[in-house]
Amino acid sequence: MNIILFGPPGAGKGTQAQFIVKKYNYFQLSTGDLLRNESKQKTPLGNKIEELISNGKFVSDEIVNTLLKNSITKLKFKDRIIFDGYPRNIQQAKKLEEILAEFDQKISHIVYLNVTRNIIEKRIMGRVTCEKCSVTFNEFFNKKEIELHPCGKGHLVKRKDDNYETIISRYDTYTNNTKPILDFYSKNVNFIEIDGNLKIDEITSKISDILEV
Repeated sequence: MNIILFGPPGAGKGTQAQFIVKKYNYFQLSTGDLLRNESKQKTPLGNKIEELISNGKFVSDEIVNTLLKNSITKLKFKDRIIFDGYPRNIQQAKKLEEILAEFDQKISHIVYLNVTRNIIEKRIMGRVTCEKCSVTFNEFFNKKEIELHPCGKGHLVKRKDDNYETIISRYDTYTNNTKPILDFYSKNVNFIEIDGNLKIDEITSKISDILEV
C-alpha cells in the first residue's frame, strides 16, 4: 500500500510518518530530501538542481517527477511508500498516478490530518526545547511535565521562527495552495480525514486501524 499524508505545518505529519515507517516498514519520500540528496551526489541533475536553488528559482515538476520515478522503480520501495509534501498541485497528482500505474502500483490511502488554526498556533507558539537534553515540550499542553523537567525550566528555549507572523503565513500559504489538491482527492474512495486536533497517540491509533484493515 502506498500512502499520501497531508496536513498543515504543525499537524504532526512527521511524527505519524515516522510511526508508519518504523511499525510497518515503509519508506518516507520527501521531495525536499530527494532534491537535497541528488544535489549532494553532484550528478548532472543534482548540479542543475543546485544551480536553480542557488539562483532562487523553483525546481520544475519535470525534475521532481524524474526523482520520484527513480525512487518508485526501486523494488524495495514497491507499494511501501509514504508521499510527504507531494503532490502539491493537480498536475503533480495526475502525474503521480501515471507513474505509479506504469509500474503496477497505486495510492491505497490518502490521509488528511485536519487541524484548526487555533490548535496549530498553540502547538507552534507553545513549543520549547531543552538546550541540555533536546526534549521538546509545549507550554500549553505540557505544563506539568515542564514543572517536573529535571534540567530545569531555565534551559527551555523557543525556535526563532516560532512566532505568530511566521505561523500565520505558513498556515495560510498551505491552506491556499493545498485546497485544490484536497478537493481533487476528497472525491477518492481512499480519502480519509482524521481529526488532527486529537492527541498524538489517538491519531496514531486511527492510522493503525486504517492500515490494518
